[in-house]
Amino acid sequence: MIFPEHCKYVGSASTRPCGNRVYFLSRYLLRETPDGTELVEVTLDPAGKGMMRKIVSSRVLASPDQVYCFPDRVQIHDRTRLVHLAGESGYRCTVFTSLEENRTFVLDPDLSGLLTVHVYDVIPPRPTLSACLKELEADGLFGELSVQFDHHIRDISTVPADVYPCRAAGYTRTLDADPMHGGERVAGCLTGSQFYTECYGKNFTLENICPLEQVNDEPFIARCCRAEREGIGTWNGKFGAIVHWGAGPAMIARSVNELVTRWRAK
Repeated sequence: MIFPEHCKYVGSASTRPCGNRVYFLSRYLLRETPDGTELVEVTLDPAGKGMMRKIVSSRVLASPDQVYCFPDRVQIHDRTRLVHLAGESGYRCTVFTSLEENRTFVLDPDLSGLLTVHVYDVIPPRPTLSACLKELEADGLFGELSVQFDHHIRDISTVPADVYPCRAAGYTRTLDADPMHGGERVAGCLTGSQFYTECYGKNFTLENICPLEQVNDEPFIARCCRAEREGIGTWNGKFGAIVHWGAGPAMIARSVNELVTRWRAK
């Protein structure tokens, strides 16, 4: 797969205002021909100086019949999405135009080079971690990491229980708002268990809904309400990142970056 690290390495060559010279950072040219767009790799004069450099050799990497120009503007830094879109196009080369009208391409897309990070979260209410990662990914924040996220979202409303954690999720009987009488089946976690025990005793059954209970793949990122569990490390034999229930986008982004860096250094 060829996917330039930055659009500055990709030039457009519809005309030749400077003859056989191109911008000094250009490594690839998207050239318009009567049959459509072709992709050309160029080698510039290593002794050249100035902004425009002479081309000493070139070769066609993809002919017009192998090139597809994606019709919509895209977030060019969301590299994982572009690899997926290129793979779905059915062409060897897919050309993309950014929101700022820069262009880049993916040649011979290959998903095997992407690291899969497993995300563990729950609903209802909103799956904060999962939703935040999707928003950050769409903004291109993880573009340089070459990662894709596999979201594992558990619906705790399907857990057979008499009592659920809190009214925020829309449940009618919850630990935060209703008195307990003993013998309840409680959908909760270690925090809920401690709360029940301290207030009502030990006569209850816990259905553990902590996202960490779902972890069975690595590397992973999960959210948990226990501050002492935050950080990068191993949970039940799986390497991952744990962020607090209320972690903001900046903390989540830092955790993903550290997780990926440490995983690849293992």
